[in-house]
Amino acid sequence: MVAEYVAHVRAGDGASQSVKGHLLEVRQLAEGSGEKIGVRHIAGLAGVLHDLGKYTREFQQYLEEAVKNPDAPPKRGSVDHATAGGRLLYERLHSGQPDRYPWILAEVVGNAIISHHAYLHDYLNESLESDYLRRVRDKELREFAEAKGRFFEEVMSEAEFSLYVSKAVEELEAYLTRPSPESQESKLMFLTKYVFSALIDADRSNTRAFEENQPLEPEEDRKALFDMYYDKLMRRIESYEQNADAGSPINRLRREMSQQCERFAERPPGIYTLSIPTGGGKTLASLRYALRHAIDYGMKRIIYIVPYTTIIEQNAADVRSILGDDGNLLEHHSNVAQDGDDEDEDEDGRITVRQKLKLAKDNWDSPIIFSTLVQFLDIFYAKGSRNIRRLHNLSEAVIIFDEVQKVPTKCISLFNHALNFLKTYGKSSLILCTATQPELGFVERRLEMSADGEMIGHLGQVVKSFKRVDIIDEATEEAYNSEKLAVFVAEKIGEVQSVLVILNTKTVVKRLFGLLESSNVPVFHLSTSMCAAHRKQILDQVKEHLSNEEKVICISTQLIEAGVDVSFDCVIRSLAGLDSIAQAAGRCNRHGKRDIQNVYVIDHAEENLNRLPEIEAGKRITRKILTDLKLDPGKYGGQILSVEAMERYFKEFYKGFESSLNYSVRQLQKDMVELLMADRKSNSYNLAYTGSKGQSLPLFIVNSYRTAAEHFEVIESMSTSVLVPYGDEGKDLIAELNGAGTIENLSQLLRKAQQYSVNVFKYELDKLAQNDGLVSLLDGKVWALREGAYHREYGLDVEGDSGFDLSMF
Repeated sequence: MVAEYVAHVRAGDGASQSVKGHLLEVRQLAEGSGEKIGVRHIAGLAGVLHDLGKYTREFQQYLEEAVKNPDAPPKRGSVDHATAGGRLLYERLHSGQPDRYPWILAEVVGNAIISHHAYLHDYLNESLESDYLRRVRDKELREFAEAKGRFFEEVMSEAEFSLYVSKAVEELEAYLTRPSPESQESKLMFLTKYVFSALIDADRSNTRAFEENQPLEPEEDRKALFDMYYDKLMRRIESYEQNADAGSPINRLRREMSQQCERFAERPPGIYTLSIPTGGGKTLASLRYALRHAIDYGMKRIIYIVPYTTIIEQNAADVRSILGDDGNLLEHHSNVAQDGDDEDEDEDGRITVRQKLKLAKDNWDSPIIFSTLVQFLDIFYAKGSRNIRRLHNLSEAVIIFDEVQKVPTKCISLFNHALNFLKTYGKSSLILCTATQPELGFVERRLEMSADGEMIGHLGQVVKSFKRVDIIDEATEEAYNSEKLAVFVAEKIGEVQSVLVILNTKTVVKRLFGLLESSNVPVFHLSTSMCAAHRKQILDQVKEHLSNEEKVICISTQLIEAGVDVSFDCVIRSLAGLDSIAQAAGRCNRHGKRDIQNVYVIDHAEENLNRLPEIEAGKRITRKILTDLKLDPGKYGGQILSVEAMERYFKEFYKGFESSLNYSVRQLQKDMVELLMADRKSNSYNLAYTGSKGQSLPLFIVNSYRTAAEHFEVIESMSTSVLVPYGDEGKDLIAELNGAGTIENLSQLLRKAQQYSVNVFKYELDKLAQNDGLVSLLDGKVWALREGAYHREYGLDVEGDSGFDLSMF
C-alpha cells in the first residue's frame, strides 16, 4: 500500500501535494468557471476526475523515479493517468441502451478529461475511427479498478458521486434546451470546449499555486474597480470640455456620440454595433459604454479585440493614461512560447521548464484586456491548450471588436457562431465597433444581432458631418509603378507638410522607401517585419514631426490605417477594399483642423496580390464603385464612403466569397462548420462509418474537434512568433529567457517579450535556419533571431546580412 497518493512534488523544497487535495481544489475552481454559463457540476465533474489515474502504484513509482533521477527520468507520458476519469464516466453513464443526457455527459466531460495534456480528441475522424472510444473504452488500464476504489474511498463516496452526476445531467438538459439559433451539435461543441477550458485553467492555476507555495489570489471586487475607473474617465471627459476648441462642430458631435454610448449601456447584454466615424472618438466612447455597462450588469472584464498589434499598443496606452492603472491592464499580442504538439508530453508531477511554460501562459483573468482578432479566434478554434484555456473568461464580459470589418472572410461563419454562443450562454455583450460596418447579418450563418442595435442615431447625417477629405480617383486612370509613385509623392510633399503612403504589400513599401529615403525630407518605413517596440519608436518620431508641423513622409503597409492616431495633410492609398480606403482616409485631416484635404487612390502595378485574394477582390469591387461614380456622380448619395456605398461593397464582397465563408479545408474537401457542427444525418464521416461497419457509431457526438483544430489558422501559412534583438532591452530579454527562473518571472518575461517579437512565416523560418539566423531558447519552445537577422530600418532580414550594430538602439 502507498502511504499517500501524490499528485505533484514541489521543485523548491520537495513538498508533495496529495491527489485528493489536488482533485478537490481543481473541482472547486472548475465549478466557479462552469457556474458562469450554468454548468457548475459539469465542469466540476471534469475537475474532480481529471487526475483519477494518479491513484495507481504505477504512477506513484513513475513519479518517485522522476524525482530521484531528474537528469534521467522515465519517458514522459509512459504512464497514462489522464484516461481513467474518462473511463469511469463511460463505464457508469454510457453502457446499455442509449440514454441521451447521461451518454452526452460522459462524452463531453470524458473528452475534456482524456485531453487535458493535449487537445480535444475526435469522436470520429477521417479514418472512420473514434479516438475518444479508443481511450475510454478500448485502452487497457491495469490498475483502473484499484484507482476507482481509492477515489470513492478518499474523494467522494459512491452516493455523493451519483448525486453530483444527477445535478450535472440536469444542467446538461437545461443547457441543450435553452432557446438559441445554434444547432444541438454547435451547442455541444461549445460546451465541450468551455468545460475543457475550465478544466485546463483550474488544473494549471492550482498546480502553479502549489509550486509557488502561495494561495490563489481571490478575485478583487470588479464593481468597485470599474466604479473607480468610470470616475477617472468622466473627469478626463470633463477636462476636454474646458479646451479652447471644445465648441467646434466635430468636438460637439464627439461629445453627443459619447453620451449616446452611455445611455445605450442601460440595454441588456447582447450583440450591438457602434458605428462612430473615423476620428469620432471611438476609444473613449466605447470605454464609457463598457464601464457603465459592466457596472450595471456585473461584468467581470472588458476586452478590446483589434485586428493589428499596432492598435493594441496605442489604444492600451490611451486607456492606461486615463485609468492610471498599469497592473490591471493586459496587452496580449501573441503567443511567444510555442505550444507545439503536446501529445505524450504529460506533466509527470515535477515542475520542469516545459511545465513552467504551461503554467505561465496567461488565462486572461485581468479586468481589462487588449488582444488581437487572431488570438480571439484561436481561443475557440486553434489547436493547443494555451489558447482554449482563456475561453471561459470570455463569459460575463464586455467585448469590443474594434475594426470588426477585418474579420477574415473564411472565418466569418466561425466568428458568428462564437459570438452567438457568448451572447446566449456567456451573458456577454459584444460590440462591433467600426466606421465601416460589415454586413455580418447578410451571410448564411447569421450573427444574431440585437434589435435596434446601433448605438449612434442618424448615422447617415453623422457621416456627412464628419467629412474632412475628398477622395480623388486616380485608380481608374493609369497604373503607377514605384518610380512614378515616388515622383508623385515628391510632388505632393512640395504642396503640403506631411504625406502618408499606404500600400498593400511589404515588398513595394520597402521599394518605395528605398527610392525616397535619400530625399531632403524625413522618410519613415513601417511594416509587420518590425517588432512592436521598433514600430512604436518609428511612430513616435513620425508623430513628433507631425506635432511640430515639420515636413515628413511615412510609407506603410495597412497596419497604420486602422486605429493609429495620426493625422497627415495628404494620404495616398493603393487601391483596395472600400473599408480600407475609408480607414486610410481617417489618417488624413483627422481632427478637422484644416479645410477639406485630399486622399488619392492609385493603382500600384507592382503589387503581387496572388496570396492576398481578399485584397484583390476588394480592389476589384472598389474599382467598380469608383467607375459607377464617374459615370453617375449622384450615385450612392454622391459619396464613395457613404453608408449606401459601404452596404453595396460588403454585400458584393461576401457574395463573392460565399463558398468559403465556412472555412474550407481543401485537404479534406470539407469545411470547418461540417467538421465541428454537422449533425449525424449529414456528417459524411458518420455516414461512411455506418456504411462500412453496418452499424451506427455508439455515440451521440460524432464530430471531429481535433482534426478541425489541426487545420485551423486565421492567417494562411502558419506563422511562428520569434523574438528579435532590437535595442538593449530586446537583447537583454533574450538573455534572461535563456536562463532559469520562477513561474512568475517567466510570466513577466513572456508578456514583455510580445513587444520584441515578429511573426515569421514557415518559408522565412526555413531561410533563417539555413542562414544561421535563429537561436533556440527554453527547450525549443521559444525562438529568437541572431543580431545579423534584424535590420534597423526594415526589421526582419531573412538573408541575415543586415550588417548593423543594434546596440545603438
